[in-house]
Amino acid sequence: MSARIELSGVSKTYDGGARAVDDIHMTIEEGEFFSLLGPSGCGKTTTLRMIAGFEIPSEGVIRVAGADITHVPAHKRDMGMVFQNYALFPHRTVRENVAFGLRMRGMARSVIARKVDEALAMVALTGFEDRRPAQLSGGQQQRVALARAIVIEPRVLLCDEPLGALDKKLRQSMQFELKQLQKTLGVTLVFVTHDQEEALAMSDRIAVLNGGKVEQVGTPVEIYDRPATRFVADFIGDTNLFRGDISRTASGDGVLAVASDLSFPLPAMPSASGALSVALRPEKIRLSAGTSVDACAGGQVESTNFQGGFVLYRIALSGGRHVLAQQSNNGSGQTFAPGDAVSLAWSAADLVILRD
Repeated sequence: MSARIELSGVSKTYDGGARAVDDIHMTIEEGEFFSLLGPSGCGKTTTLRMIAGFEIPSEGVIRVAGADITHVPAHKRDMGMVFQNYALFPHRTVRENVAFGLRMRGMARSVIARKVDEALAMVALTGFEDRRPAQLSGGQQQRVALARAIVIEPRVLLCDEPLGALDKKLRQSMQFELKQLQKTLGVTLVFVTHDQEEALAMSDRIAVLNGGKVEQVGTPVEIYDRPATRFVADFIGDTNLFRGDISRTASGDGVLAVASDLSFPLPAMPSASGALSVALRPEKIRLSAGTSVDACAGGQVESTNFQGGFVLYRIALSGGRHVLAQQSNNGSGQTFAPGDAVSLAWSAADLVILRD
């Protein structure tokens, strides 16, 4: 069983006037894997804690399955929580840690034993029942924390950067496991992270937060390919940002003039005139050696960054501006070295017009 979550005009102001969350309107659908993504201090953990009931909103309403839970105590919200530091009891065994929530609910011993065994089997920890947290690896501790959260069969599972303490390879493995477990359980999962790649890989939808406000909500593809604001474009992955004044060609089409030697035919004519920002992803740029009459710009390779599956080039344009261009490392394309002269080309459709 899962539940829909609605936040309507939710804000949180702490003593002294610090506003951590500012008028958030957000709907998390039933059974959805929903991520709150943003830099440190953006309000994502405060938002999660208000959903959990550990913080009370200064303004606004939180509903779960249509019921107002804004002032309902945390222990009555039917939610499971996985903390960043796992928050396991060090003196208790794995079985005792996982059973804790069931014991607090007054369940019979036979029921607790069965449910704990089932939860540990789900997270591949059968046989670890009598160990203590200090005898487990970081990944195993994370699984215990997850089992403790799901054993109560919550409608909503809340995760506050639960993979942050793991090394990269284990973290990637746990991403797959957590995503699969969420789909198996059918639970609504709200996941806090500052890691863009993690959010893009795991989420059904993402809310990007900045300064306590929601910048954009969308699927990973929408967030990456069609960022709504300059902040989202800059925060999610590598991108090239350009700002200039709109001018019109003789045919009436809009052109963003960035500098005397660089302009961008826009994919659509903006309704407003004046200054405008656009984003261009590095992988949308096509590179060729030397100069080309069809090129949008020319420059010189300044440095290369080999990333295994692709190569990221930092290119100095003739006017002094720098851009990033990415090429797949599939063995079939031309590679470039620092100092090489290159031409850059892209399609107007690959440019994204941004709100500032």
